[in-house]
Amino acid sequence: MHHKKLDTSTREEFNEEVKGFAKITNKRSRGFRAPTFSLNQNTRWALDVLAENNYLYDSSVVPAKTRLYGIPEADTKPYNISAKNLTQNSHDSNLLEFPLMVGRFFGKKIPVGGGFYLRLLPLGTIENTIKKYEREGKPATFYIHSWELTPEYMPKITLPFNDRFITYHNLHKAMPKMDSLLKKFKFTSFARYLNRMD
Repeated sequence: MHHKKLDTSTREEFNEEVKGFAKITNKRSRGFRAPTFSLNQNTRWALDVLAENNYLYDSSVVPAKTRLYGIPEADTKPYNISAKNLTQNSHDSNLLEFPLMVGRFFGKKIPVGGGFYLRLLPLGTIENTIKKYEREGKPATFYIHSWELTPEYMPKITLPFNDRFITYHNLHKAMPKMDSLLKKFKFTSFARYLNRMD
């Protein structure tokens, strides 16, 4: 509810939140994405909590470095993740990581899979990255915030310049870009993808 980053929480607090969420959703949630992609070496304990609570997948790894987050050395295709190994396949883990799609823009590796980058980047850059992932047989993990689809209801609150830019820049372009991507590519859910793997 409060979009609390993992690095502002403790393992015990996070465990209580996960258990509380399971209670109000009748244990329907099987996947997790850390707010602001705050999974890193200091917060890797969260993966143990997810595994202990029978989560099947995580999508908190961005295999590129940004000002706020990123694990640039992480694999770009799905792999079993653990607190011992955030970047490559862990044979002793059943928790599947779906890393966010990354691509290149002016030679620099950056996130391309949604959010601020959907609104910032040219549509062609995102489309070409999805096609590249398809050629390589990797799922192009993509996300969008619900408020990006309804900018008319997004309150304009006072924020520091960087946060304001990330939150509001090109907000009106999110829906048309998403609509275009949905018409050009076939999307699915993590649940359906996992069922197909079984």
